[in-house]
Amino acid sequence: MAKAVVFGYHDVGARCLGALLDARVTVPLVVTHRDDPHERIWFASVAELARSKGIDTLLDPDIGALRPTLRAIAPDFIFSFYYRRMLPPEVLAQAKRGAYNMHGSLLPKYRGRAPVNWAVLNGESESGATLHEMVVKPDAGRIIDQQAVPIGPDDLAVDVFRRVTQAAETVMRRSIGPLLSGTARLRPNELTKGSYFGGRRPEDGRIDWRNSAREIHNLVRAVAPPYPGAFCDRLKINRTQMVERPAPSSEVGPYRERGEWFALCGDGKVLRLLEVQEK
Repeated sequence: MAKAVVFGYHDVGARCLGALLDARVTVPLVVTHRDDPHERIWFASVAELARSKGIDTLLDPDIGALRPTLRAIAPDFIFSFYYRRMLPPEVLAQAKRGAYNMHGSLLPKYRGRAPVNWAVLNGESESGATLHEMVVKPDAGRIIDQQAVPIGPDDLAVDVFRRVTQAAETVMRRSIGPLLSGTARLRPNELTKGSYFGGRRPEDGRIDWRNSAREIHNLVRAVAPPYPGAFCDRLKINRTQMVERPAPSSEVGPYRERGEWFALCGDGKVLRLLEVQEK
């Protein structure tokens, strides 16, 4: 029976761990994160799932200190499913048959942090999930399998993330058999055809009304709750709609008309502000 150590968090972590367990892969250890008290927790708990299955579970351990534990387990595989830290080479080397990560984009596009949010922000029409080898560089190893999901022009990042979560589980269930049998075919992850993006902060949701209506609409979609949200000096804006209508003046920014909120943007187009919180 194959053994796997899982580093995981969030919905993707829970769903992919569940897929491994359903395939009767032995998981003697799960490493996950403590929930941040300053973060809105709207997703499944890997720790709760692992403990409910009687799996030893560690919360935010010193990764370097894990090496003796991993040597004792001698795992065939190491998996990272939305774990928020890079695993060092000395940890990856403990996996006799390979170390693999599930990433929330169609690699090589959107390597790095917050791939779904960046894809929505940039107005992409699709995203997806990719299972790939872990190497020293982030999201740079060879690709085992991936599954695309659509992004509609008005979809919020959370809508896309739920599709990506389902795609990740699909990829994982599809890949377990070939991994266990040693027949998985890996293909190059052509980094020159992709892109790398860093993490996002709440401050990155600040709206510059000089930008185009489409750019602002995409920003609102990319950071809408349960993410921190888009905002300007006096409003928090959670949902917008592209509309064809004139503005009452040439001054960019929000305004009210007959009880509704709108905003004139830098390209002269207007957004309807559907969900607004006044500060």
